[in-house]
Amino acid sequence: MLSRVLPGEDIIYFGDTGRVPYGGRSRETIMKYAGEDIAFLRSFDIKAVLAACGTVSTNGLETVAESSDVPVWGVVGAAARAAVKATKNGRIGIIGTKASIRSGAYDRAIQELLPGAFIEKKACPLFVPLVEAGKTDRLDPVLRLVAEEYLLPMKRTGIDTLILGCTHYPIIAAAIGDVLGPGVELIDTGAASAAEIAAYLTENGLVNDEGGMRRYFVSDSPESFSEAARLFLGGDLMGEVTKVSLEEMVKRGGEGRL
Repeated sequence: MLSRVLPGEDIIYFGDTGRVPYGGRSRETIMKYAGEDIAFLRSFDIKAVLAACGTVSTNGLETVAESSDVPVWGVVGAAARAAVKATKNGRIGIIGTKASIRSGAYDRAIQELLPGAFIEKKACPLFVPLVEAGKTDRLDPVLRLVAEEYLLPMKRTGIDTLILGCTHYPIIAAAIGDVLGPGVELIDTGAASAAEIAAYLTENGLVNDEGGMRRYFVSDSPESFSEAARLFLGGDLMGEVTKVSLEEMVKRGGEGRL
C-alpha cells in the first residue's frame, strides 16, 4: 500500500519470517522483537518507520518508538480514526490476533475519539494459517465455515464497521464481507496508516518523487517470502529479497545507519 501512495519513495521492508507469528507471544517478547526489528531498519538512512503488524502496534510499540530518532507509526490510531469516521451507528467491531485483542489498544483509541461507542471484538487465530495455506477464495468452504464461526455473533450485535486488525485479513476481505453483509464497512489498517504517512510527508515537504527503490529483508527463506508476497501484493516483488540472520540483524541494528 505504501508503494501505491508513495511511488517515488525508497522503501525498505523487513519481515521477521523466522519468528512469526507474533500473535500468541507475550507482550515482553513482542516488544523485544519489535525493538530489534526497528533497530535493524534504523541501520538504513530512513525518515519514518511503519510497524504494519497489528500485534506489534497494540503491544507496547509506543515504548519502543521512544528510543527512535525518526517517527514510528503503528496501525492502531489510523484504523481507529478511519472506523470512527466510517461508522453511522457508533457500533464498531474489531478482529485481530489474540495478543492484539487482549491488549485493548483499539478499544482505547476508539473510545478516546468516540466516547460511548459500542465495541465488539474477537480474536481470530485461524485466519492467519488459512491465508498462509492459500485458502483465500471467498468460496472456499473451510474459510467460509471459520468466518461464520467468528463473525456471525458480531453481525448479530449490529456493527456497521469492522477493523481488520491483522495484515493477513484484507486478503480474505471478500469472505469476511460475505458473512457480514453489505451494510458493514471494512477498515484496512494498512491502507489507513499508509494514507496518514503520505499526508505527513506531504505536509512536511518530505516526499521524494525521484526514488522508488524497493529492498526486502527477511529472517527466513527468501523463496517462501517471495511466494507469499505475490498473494499479499498481487504480483511479483519489485526488488531483491535478502535473508539476514538474527545475529546479523541485531549487530547491524547496533552499529547505526548504513
